[in-house]
Amino acid sequence: MRLLPVGEDSLLLDLDGPQEAQAWHAEIVRRRGDGPLAAVRDIVPGATTVLLYGVSDLPALKSALQGWSVPPMAAHSGPLVEIPVHYDGEDLAVVAELWGVGEDEVARVHSSVEHRVAFSGFAPGFAYMTGLDERYHVPRRSAPRTSVPAGSVAVASNCTGIYPRSSPGGWQLIGTTPVNVWDTNRRPAALLAPGTRVRFVPTGAERGAA
Repeated sequence: MRLLPVGEDSLLLDLDGPQEAQAWHAEIVRRRGDGPLAAVRDIVPGATTVLLYGVSDLPALKSALQGWSVPPMAAHSGPLVEIPVHYDGEDLAVVAELWGVGEDEVARVHSSVEHRVAFSGFAPGFAYMTGLDERYHVPRRSAPRTSVPAGSVAVASNCTGIYPRSSPGGWQLIGTTPVNVWDTNRRPAALLAPGTRVRFVPTGAERGAA
């Protein structure tokens, strides 16, 4: 781990990989309010980083973090959200070919594992969810779409994402969900916060295949 000052009042934890970053984020959230963490205004996880924003005493915080022993994240820690999905995406055939399975098997593969929100970005409410085995990683589309419908469930690299609203996008579309992942009338507005466990539940004809 590298501890890098950012500006005058922030600290970036640069970790060795996604799993370590998720473990550190979970531990920091758990300990927030204790000691030097009490004055941290915001905690922002990334793919392999955690940014602590608004730190009143950088030297004290760096010293404290260097003494931490952070265990790997427990498999079943964190809240669980189930997301119903109709696996009818426009790129289903492409993903099936990349995975070396039939189109009806995509639902089974994708819904058979527990995903976890690693971080958020791109658009309000857009969660980057990890969990797929490396053999199921897929590239982004060579030509992004100018408009992807809200509720589209998509995969790219090692992540799954749900488009919170209609927007351009280059991920491979495998399904749709009626769940609103970003609602400004809800508190919090984002349904899928970092650390949340996610299960995708097939609906429709593919339910039997899953």
